[in-house]
Amino acid sequence: MNAGDLGSARPHTILGIDTGGTFTDVTVLDIKTGRLWTAKTSTTPADPSLGFINGVRDGLAAAAAQPGDVGRVLHGTTVATNMILEGKGAAAGLITTLGFRHVLEIGRQDIPRRANMFAWVKPRRPVTPDRIFEVAGRLGPDGSEIEPLDEAAVRAAARTLRAAGVQAIAVCFLHSYANAAHEQRTAALIREEHPDALVSISSEVLAVFREYERSMATILNVYVMPVISAYVGRLEDRLREAEVAAPLLLMKSSGGVAGTSTVRRAPVETALSGPAAGAVGMAFVGAAAGYGDLIGVDIGGTSADISLIKDGKPSVTVNGRVGEWPLPLPMVDIVTIGAGGGSIARVGRSGALTVGPQSAGANPGPCCYGRGGSEPTVTDAHLVLRHLPPWLLDGTFRLDIEAAERAVATKVAEPLGLDLMAAARGILAIADSHMVGAIRVVSVERGRDPRDFVLVPFGGAGPLHGGALARLLDIRTQLIAPSPGVLSALGLLVSDLKADFARTCLQQHGHFDVAQMAATFTGLQAEAERWFETESVPPAARKTVWSASLRYEHQGFELTVDWPGTEVSEAAVAEVLRRFHELHRTLYTFAQEDTPVEIVTLRVSASGALPQPQLSELAPGGDPREAIVARQSINLESGIVEAPVYARARLGAGARIAGPAIITQLDATTLLLPRQTAEVHPTGSLIVRED
Repeated sequence: MNAGDLGSARPHTILGIDTGGTFTDVTVLDIKTGRLWTAKTSTTPADPSLGFINGVRDGLAAAAAQPGDVGRVLHGTTVATNMILEGKGAAAGLITTLGFRHVLEIGRQDIPRRANMFAWVKPRRPVTPDRIFEVAGRLGPDGSEIEPLDEAAVRAAARTLRAAGVQAIAVCFLHSYANAAHEQRTAALIREEHPDALVSISSEVLAVFREYERSMATILNVYVMPVISAYVGRLEDRLREAEVAAPLLLMKSSGGVAGTSTVRRAPVETALSGPAAGAVGMAFVGAAAGYGDLIGVDIGGTSADISLIKDGKPSVTVNGRVGEWPLPLPMVDIVTIGAGGGSIARVGRSGALTVGPQSAGANPGPCCYGRGGSEPTVTDAHLVLRHLPPWLLDGTFRLDIEAAERAVATKVAEPLGLDLMAAARGILAIADSHMVGAIRVVSVERGRDPRDFVLVPFGGAGPLHGGALARLLDIRTQLIAPSPGVLSALGLLVSDLKADFARTCLQQHGHFDVAQMAATFTGLQAEAERWFETESVPPAARKTVWSASLRYEHQGFELTVDWPGTEVSEAAVAEVLRRFHELHRTLYTFAQEDTPVEIVTLRVSASGALPQPQLSELAPGGDPREAIVARQSINLESGIVEAPVYARARLGAGARIAGPAIITQLDATTLLLPRQTAEVHPTGSLIVRED
C-alpha cells in the first residue's frame, strides 16, 4: 500500500512508535472513536528494530487490536542522529571539484558557542582528505559549463574507492545547484565502475550555495545511508513477520513524514526525527485545548529538547546543526541539551557540582531503578525529595528509595558538606537552570517573550520540572498533555507527508529578474509534483507553500519568509521584501530598509494531508478526592508539606486540583507546586495556572 492510499484504507487503527534512548514509546489511535492507548517498552540499542516491534505488539495488545486492523505505522527514530553524534557512520569518500579538496577541513571560522576559544580543537571530519578526490570540470554560478567534466578522473577515483572497500560515495561540485549535469554524469560513472556503491549527489540533497554546508549535508546523507537502509529493511521485515501489512512512514526533521523509499534516498532528513515528532504532537494537543503559542520542553532520560510553536505551527529553520556539523535542511527549530532524568550529578575536583551531559541511560539507569546504577541522577534527586511516589508505570515498577538516598548522600551531599535534601535540591536547581537557558535560546534569542507563551513540559520527566521552569520564566500557564510521556508518539499520528525543495537563485536589489525567479519556482513546483506522484498523494490532499531566503547586502546569513501565493510578480517581490524587513525587526529589533536586499534561495514545501484523528472528550468528573490513591510528605524549598497522590486516569473533565500534589499515570508523573492549580480540560490535558 502506498502512503497516498491511506485516506481510503479500511483499517481503523494507526500506531506511532517513537524510539528514544531509554524507552520506546507507543501510541495507538482508533480513528473511528478517537480513543487512545499508550504503552512503553525498553529500547534495544543493539537492534532498535526489536524494541520497535515489541512496541507494536504491546500497542496492539493494549488496544485489543489485530494486525489486520492497522491502517498505517509511523515511526520516529534516533538511529541517524546517534550515528552522526557518535561518528559511527559508514566509511565514505567524496568526489569534488579540482581545488576544493580541503573545503571540509577549512569549514567556517567560528567555533561552537560554548567552547573555550583557546582550547577548542576542530573535530575530525567524517571524510578525511585521503578519501577526497578532485576532478577537473567547472560550472559557472549561472550553470553554464566553463570546463567539461574529466570523466577519466571520475572513473579512476571510483576504482580507487572500490579497491579501498569504500561503499558510500558523496559527490559535490562547485555551482551544481545551478546545473546538476556534471554530478549526475559522475554518479552514473561511479555506478559503472563500482556497482555496489551507494551514491549521494549534492544537487539532490541540497541544491543551494555554500560549498562547505552543501558538502557536509551530502556526506552525512551517504554516511548514514547504509545503516538506515538496512534498518528500514529490518523494520519492514519485522512488520511482515508480525502480519502487519500497513505502510510504514518515518518522521523527518521538518515535522512531516515520508515513505520508506524517500527515507532510503535521503536518510539524513531523519536526523531530528524524534524531537520533531514531539513538536508536532505539542502543537496538536495545544490546538485542541485552544492554545496556539507554546514552548515545549521534552525531557527524556538522556536529554531535553526545547521547541517553540507560534500560531499553531512549529518554528522551522534551515540553519540547523547535528552535533558538530551544520545541516542546512529544513528542520523544526529545536535546541537539545544534555539534561534528562538520567543525567548524572557529579562533584568535580574543583568542588563544583555539575549535572549532565553524561547520562545513566537505559542500562543501568538511575540508582532507584535497581539495575546496578551507582551514580546519582536527576530522577534519584526527585525521589529523595519525594517528588515521585515509590513507583512508576502505574505502580508496576517499584523504585529503590534507599539506593537513591545512598547515591546522593555519598556522591554529592558529603563531598559538598550539605545535608541530603539540600544536595538533592541543588541537583534539580542546576538541571532547571540548564533548561531555562535553552528555553531562552528558542524564545528570547528569536525575538519572543516566553511570558507570552504556554509552557508544555512533556517526555517522561517533563511534568516533574514544569512547575519550577514556569516560575523561573514567569510563565503563568502550563499545559500537561493527556499522555505527556509519549507525546512524540502522538505527534507521529498527526503528521502529514512532507518534502522540501530548494534552489539558489541569487537576485540583487535593483536587478530582480522576475522571469528567472518564475522559472526557478516552476522547476521546484515540478519536483514537488513528481514527489506527490511518487508518494501517491491524491490531488485533493496536495498543498505547496512557496518561500524565499533573503539577506541585506553584505550579510553572511539569510532569513526565510513565505512567498505571497504561487505567482511571481513585482508586487509579490515587494511584499516579500516587506516581510523580510518585518522579520528582521522582530528578531533583531531593527530593519535597514535603506540597505539593498538580496533574494538568495527559493523554496517550495510540499505536503500531503493524511486523515487527521480527533481526540475523544472526557466525561465530566466527579469529586477529584476520589482519585487520591496515596498521601506522602514532599520536600520543597519552603519545607516539608503533605501532598495527595492522584491517579490521573480517575480525573474527569472539569476536575480541579490545588497544589501541592502529585499526579501519576503510566507514562509520566506531574508535580504540582503550592499556589498552582490544575484543571482537567475536556480533551484530557491538564491546564496548570499560578494562583
